[in-house]
Formats: sequence, C-alpha cells, structure tokens
Amino acid sequence: MNNTDAIIKKHVQEGGRLTRDDALILAREASIHDLGNLGNARRQAIHGNKAYYVYNQHLNYTNVCQNACKFCAYSKREGQPGGYVYSMDEIRKRLLSRIDEPIREIHIVGGLNPGLTYDYFLNMLRTVHEIRPQATIKAFTAVEIAFLSSTYHKSVAEVLADLQEAGLEAMTGGGAEIFDTQLRQKICPEKISGSQWLDIHSQAHSEGIYSNCTMLFGHLETWENRIDHLQALRELQDSTGGFLCFIPLPYQPENNELKAKGPDGNDFLRTIAISRLYLDNIPHIKAYWAYAGVKAAQLALWAGADDFDGTIVEEKIGHAAGSASPSGLGEKQLREYITAAGFSPVQRDTFFREIENISA
Repeated sequence: MNNTDAIIKKHVQEGGRLTRDDALILAREASIHDLGNLGNARRQAIHGNKAYYVYNQHLNYTNVCQNACKFCAYSKREGQPGGYVYSMDEIRKRLLSRIDEPIREIHIVGGLNPGLTYDYFLNMLRTVHEIRPQATIKAFTAVEIAFLSSTYHKSVAEVLADLQEAGLEAMTGGGAEIFDTQLRQKICPEKISGSQWLDIHSQAHSEGIYSNCTMLFGHLETWENRIDHLQALRELQDSTGGFLCFIPLPYQPENNELKAKGPDGNDFLRTIAISRLYLDNIPHIKAYWAYAGVKAAQLALWAGADDFDGTIVEEKIGHAAGSASPSGLGEKQLREYITAAGFSPVQRDTFFREIENISA
C-alpha cells in the first residue's frame, strides 16, 4: 500500500480528520483523478448533487487604497488618476438600476480610503438597506474593519456594533491572502497580519456576524503555506463555527507588481479538493467563477466545491488583474452552467438557506 492509499483508507474512507502531513502527501502525490474523486465523494456526502448560487450584486465603493499589495491591480493611491469613490447618489443609482431583479445579497468591499469619513460607511449601509430591505448586506473584509478601527480610533467591537446597527449582517472573507508572516511581507507588507485577520473574524463571530474565509494561492506560496493557512481556518472554525464558506482565490497575474505565474487548471482543482477534505468543519467550498472562469468552476464542482457564487454584476477587483471571465452572469446562465456540469442548481441566500425558484 503506498502513502496515498494508506491516507485515503485511514482518513477519507473511514471518516477521520486529515492531518497536516497527510494533506501534504495527498497534495503532492495523489493523482488529480484520485484527489478529485475524493473531494467529490466528500461534497456528495454533505450536499448530494446540489450546487448553490446566489442572486447578488457587488458594490465596490472605492478603489482608493492606502495599502499597496503587490498582487493588486485594482487599487489607486489617493489623488492618482483612475481613482474613484461612489457618492451616496451613485450608490443609490447603481442599486436602483437593478431594482426589478430579485437580488438576495449585496456584497460590499473597497479600498482603504483615508479620505472617507466614518459616517460614509454607516450611511452607505443605511442607503443599501433602505433600497434593498429584503437583501442581506454582506460587507467589508477584516482589513477594512481594522482600517476603520485604527483610522477613527474605535475598538473593533465598537466598529462591528456600529456597522450592525446600520445594517451589516455578514462579512466577506477577503484580505486573508496567505497567513505565513514572511510571505505576507513579500506580497502585502502593509496589510494586517494573519493573526489580526483571524482575531477580527473571531470577534465578528462572537457578535453573531457570520463570515466567509479565503486563501489567495498560485503566487509565491508553497503547499506547506497553503495547508498551514487551512489549519488556522479549521482551528478558528472549531472554536466559533462562524465561517459559512471557504473560497480559494486563484491569483490573477496581470497588471500587478508581483508578476507571478498563477495556478494552472491542475493546481486549481487540487486546491479545491484538498480544501474540501481538510476543512471538514466548514460546510461550503466556493468555485468562484469570476476568478477561475466558468469552465474551471464547473470542473471544480466535481472536485469538492458545492457553491458557484452568483450573478455579481459587476466584479472589478479580479478583472483589473486580468480575469477573463464575464463581469456578471444572469440567473438563467448560472443555472444552465450548473446543470450542464451535471448538478442540480439551488438558489440560496447569504446563509445558504435554500430559496424556492419559481422561474426554474
């Protein structure tokens, strides 16, 4: 019996928890066929043939950012050409332009813009809630929460409480990148540490704010870095149970200073499968079509992912770095892509509660 066969028997087929060392062996030695089958078997055991999607709208309120992450092609420094900030009127206009659509979630992230007031963020949430009272507001990364805390001299707890009162119901998972301290200094030296990211999500969970979690991969990191990242997420989930979904984000190689190669299809699918096997306590794994592309996301549903994300319109951050996927999809297209991949499309809300689809 070889190493991968022994690991499969001990941890996967018998339901045991995958160890760090065994995950590394699987990631490096298992064939993509075997690894994909293992990831799919786990996702089928949890979700059957369902593949989820959400009817959502993205709102990237500013690209002005005081950080300069080397992998980012989206941000602009204050005063730099191409920088923008949405006024409340512009936010209102963008939301009203799709008011006839049954949008269930508003996803809000932006840069760390020192020119904005604290009230801007609260007013933005109130405006969104006023226009879309039935939609869940999923907003801000831990990096943005830390920025609000430090810039406006408030504790993280105070910021979270203020945002909740204004309409925040869930947090996004961005800004995690890779938790390894030395690697973080190379790719995003101005960003909060991995331990700070984890602490902010822990505090959010304690206040009843569920969140997603992410990992940026395919740049300078090793498999050891990836598994250690997953381990930190798994440990926090053991403690709080507050993560809804894990999103492996393939690095986009264009228009940024890092200039790494980016993951190929094999690496993407291996990462999806390992994530599904290792994160046994996080219920959902996302195949984020906006970064991976539709075809790769369809294949990822066979490697362990169960969520296809949503309609989006319009995603700006990944596309600034060269993502070739559409900036948004219609619900009909989403359902067709999921069905064509061999799965049953299920509309969900932010918290993965199933929604009856009358038009399906």
